[in-house]
Amino acid sequence: MTTLINQNPVIYEASAQNSTREWREDDDNEDSTDPIDAQEIFDLIRSISDPEHPLSLEQLNVTQRDHITVSDENNSVLVEFTPTIPHCSMATLIGLCIRVRLLRCLPSRFKVDISVRKGTHQSEHAVNKQLNDKERVAAALENSHLLEVVNQCLATATSGGVVANIKAPVAVK
Repeated sequence: MTTLINQNPVIYEASAQNSTREWREDDDNEDSTDPIDAQEIFDLIRSISDPEHPLSLEQLNVTQRDHITVSDENNSVLVEFTPTIPHCSMATLIGLCIRVRLLRCLPSRFKVDISVRKGTHQSEHAVNKQLNDKERVAAALENSHLLEVVNQCLATATSGGVVANIKAPVAVK
Protein backbone atom coordinates (compact mmCIF):
# COMPACT_ATOMS: atom_id res chain seq x y z
CA MET A 1 0.00 0.00 0.00
CA THR A 2 1.28 3.45 -0.93
CA THR A 3 1.76 5.95 1.88
CA LEU A 4 0.41 9.40 1.11
CA ILE A 5 2.82 12.27 1.56
CA ASN A 6 0.05 14.61 2.73
CA GLN A 7 -2.51 12.31 4.33
CA ASN A 8 -4.91 15.05 5.47
CA PRO A 9 -4.84 17.97 3.03
CA VAL A 10 -6.96 21.03 3.68
CA ILE A 11 -9.84 21.06 1.18
CA TYR A 12 -11.20 24.38 -0.09
CA GLU A 13 -14.50 25.07 -1.81
CA ALA A 14 -14.20 25.42 -5.57
CA SER A 15 -15.22 28.77 -7.00
CA ALA A 16 -18.28 28.96 -9.21
CA GLN A 17 -16.80 31.86 -11.19
CA ASN A 18 -15.96 31.06 -14.79
CA SER A 19 -14.61 33.13 -17.62
CA THR A 20 -16.87 35.98 -18.65
CA ARG A 21 -15.41 36.14 -22.15
CA GLU A 22 -18.10 36.24 -24.81
CA TRP A 23 -17.95 34.62 -28.22
CA ARG A 24 -16.79 36.97 -30.97
CA GLU A 25 -17.46 36.72 -34.68
CA ASP A 26 -13.77 36.20 -35.53
CA ASP A 27 -13.32 33.37 -32.97
CA ASP A 28 -13.65 30.83 -35.76
CA ASN A 29 -10.98 32.57 -37.82
CA GLU A 30 -7.66 30.73 -37.40
CA ASP A 31 -5.73 33.88 -38.34
CA SER A 32 -7.27 36.11 -35.67
CA THR A 33 -5.49 36.71 -32.38
CA ASP A 34 -7.57 35.48 -29.47
CA PRO A 35 -7.05 37.59 -26.33
CA ILE A 36 -6.37 35.47 -23.24
CA ASP A 37 -6.75 36.57 -19.61
CA ALA A 38 -5.86 35.13 -16.20
CA GLN A 39 -9.41 33.88 -15.59
CA GLU A 40 -9.30 31.87 -18.81
CA ILE A 41 -5.97 30.31 -17.79
CA PHE A 42 -7.37 29.53 -14.34
CA ASP A 43 -10.41 27.90 -15.94
CA LEU A 44 -8.07 25.63 -17.92
CA ILE A 45 -6.04 24.42 -14.92
CA ARG A 46 -8.39 24.58 -11.93
CA SER A 47 -9.92 21.13 -12.47
CA ILE A 48 -6.66 19.22 -13.00
CA SER A 49 -6.56 16.32 -10.53
CA ASP A 50 -3.93 16.19 -7.83
CA PRO A 51 -1.68 13.16 -8.48
CA GLU A 52 -2.04 11.99 -4.88
CA HIS A 53 -5.65 12.79 -3.96
CA PRO A 54 -8.97 12.56 -5.84
CA LEU A 55 -9.30 16.34 -5.62
CA SER A 56 -8.71 19.20 -8.04
CA LEU A 57 -5.80 21.62 -7.78
CA GLU A 58 -8.35 24.33 -7.01
CA GLN A 59 -9.90 22.33 -4.15
CA LEU A 60 -6.43 21.94 -2.62
CA ASN A 61 -5.70 25.64 -3.16
CA VAL A 62 -2.67 24.71 -5.26
CA THR A 63 -3.84 27.02 -8.04
CA GLN A 64 -5.42 30.43 -7.59
CA ARG A 65 -6.54 32.99 -10.13
CA ASP A 66 -4.58 35.73 -8.35
CA HIS A 67 -1.32 33.82 -8.93
CA ILE A 68 -1.62 33.87 -12.71
CA THR A 69 -0.11 36.63 -14.84
CA VAL A 70 -0.95 36.96 -18.52
CA SER A 71 0.59 39.43 -20.92
CA ASP A 72 -1.40 39.06 -24.11
CA GLU A 73 0.72 41.79 -25.73
CA ASN A 74 3.96 39.90 -24.94
CA ASN A 75 2.42 36.46 -25.53
CA SER A 76 3.41 35.22 -22.10
CA VAL A 77 1.74 33.35 -19.26
CA LEU A 78 3.14 32.86 -15.75
CA VAL A 79 1.41 30.42 -13.42
CA GLU A 80 2.62 30.25 -9.83
CA PHE A 81 1.30 27.35 -7.77
CA THR A 82 1.45 26.45 -4.09
CA PRO A 83 2.19 22.85 -3.06
CA THR A 84 0.05 21.61 -0.17
CA ILE A 85 3.13 21.00 2.01
CA PRO A 86 6.67 22.48 1.88
CA HIS A 87 8.31 19.11 1.14
CA CYS A 88 5.76 17.90 -1.45
CA SER A 89 7.47 15.39 -3.71
CA MET A 90 4.65 15.80 -6.24
CA ALA A 91 5.40 19.49 -6.92
CA THR A 92 7.31 18.82 -10.14
CA LEU A 93 4.59 16.47 -11.40
CA ILE A 94 1.88 19.04 -10.57
CA GLY A 95 3.81 21.73 -12.42
CA LEU A 96 4.31 19.39 -15.37
CA CYS A 97 0.56 18.73 -15.51
CA ILE A 98 -0.14 22.48 -15.54
CA ARG A 99 2.46 23.03 -18.28
CA VAL A 100 1.12 20.21 -20.47
CA ARG A 101 -2.47 21.39 -20.05
CA LEU A 102 -1.58 24.91 -21.15
CA LEU A 103 0.64 23.76 -24.03
CA ARG A 104 -2.20 21.63 -25.32
CA CYS A 105 -4.83 24.36 -25.00
CA LEU A 106 -3.18 27.72 -25.67
CA PRO A 107 -2.24 29.13 -29.06
CA SER A 108 1.40 28.40 -29.88
CA ARG A 109 2.25 32.12 -29.70
CA PHE A 110 2.34 31.94 -25.87
CA LYS A 111 5.46 31.31 -23.83
CA VAL A 112 4.36 29.49 -20.68
CA ASP A 113 6.31 29.72 -17.41
CA ILE A 114 5.34 27.59 -14.42
CA SER A 115 6.80 28.09 -10.97
CA VAL A 116 6.32 27.25 -7.33
CA ARG A 117 5.33 30.35 -5.35
CA LYS A 118 8.28 31.85 -3.50
CA GLY A 119 8.70 30.42 -0.02
CA THR A 120 6.18 27.58 -0.40
CA HIS A 121 8.51 24.63 -1.12
CA GLN A 122 11.86 23.64 0.32
CA SER A 123 13.27 22.89 -3.16
CA GLU A 124 11.51 25.62 -5.12
CA HIS A 125 14.61 26.61 -7.11
CA ALA A 126 15.24 23.05 -8.31
CA VAL A 127 11.55 22.45 -9.10
CA ASN A 128 11.29 25.74 -11.03
CA LYS A 129 14.45 24.93 -12.99
CA GLN A 130 13.03 21.54 -14.03
CA LEU A 131 9.62 22.95 -14.98
CA ASN A 132 11.01 25.68 -17.22
CA ASP A 133 13.78 23.75 -18.96
CA LYS A 134 12.31 22.62 -22.29
CA GLU A 135 14.80 19.74 -22.69
CA ARG A 136 13.92 18.36 -19.23
CA VAL A 137 10.20 18.71 -19.93
CA ALA A 138 10.56 16.98 -23.30
CA ALA A 139 12.58 14.16 -21.70
CA ALA A 140 9.99 13.74 -18.96
CA LEU A 141 7.20 13.49 -21.52
CA GLU A 142 9.09 10.78 -23.42
CA ASN A 143 8.71 8.56 -20.36
CA SER A 144 5.53 6.60 -21.11
CA HIS A 145 4.71 5.93 -17.45
CA LEU A 146 5.09 9.60 -16.51
CA LEU A 147 3.02 10.68 -19.51
CA GLU A 148 0.31 8.23 -18.44
CA VAL A 149 0.24 9.79 -14.94
CA VAL A 150 0.05 13.29 -16.47
CA ASN A 151 -2.83 12.18 -18.71
CA GLN A 152 -4.66 10.72 -15.71
CA CYS A 153 -4.36 14.04 -13.87
CA LEU A 154 -5.57 15.90 -16.97
CA ALA A 155 -8.49 13.54 -17.57
CA THR A 156 -10.58 15.62 -15.16
CA ALA A 157 -9.57 18.97 -16.68
CA THR A 158 -12.64 20.73 -17.99
CA SER A 159 -13.30 23.66 -20.21
CA GLY A 160 -16.68 25.26 -19.77
CA GLY A 161 -17.99 22.18 -17.97
CA VAL A 162 -17.03 19.77 -20.75
CA VAL A 163 -14.16 17.33 -20.31
CA ALA A 164 -11.35 18.55 -22.54
CA ASN A 165 -9.70 16.49 -25.23
CA ILE A 166 -6.34 15.53 -23.74
CA LYS A 167 -5.08 13.17 -26.43
CA ALA A 168 -3.36 15.89 -28.48
CA PRO A 169 0.43 15.64 -28.79
CA VAL A 170 2.51 18.10 -26.81
CA ALA A 171 4.94 20.44 -28.50
CA VAL A 172 7.40 21.78 -25.96
CA LYS A 173 8.52 25.37 -26.50
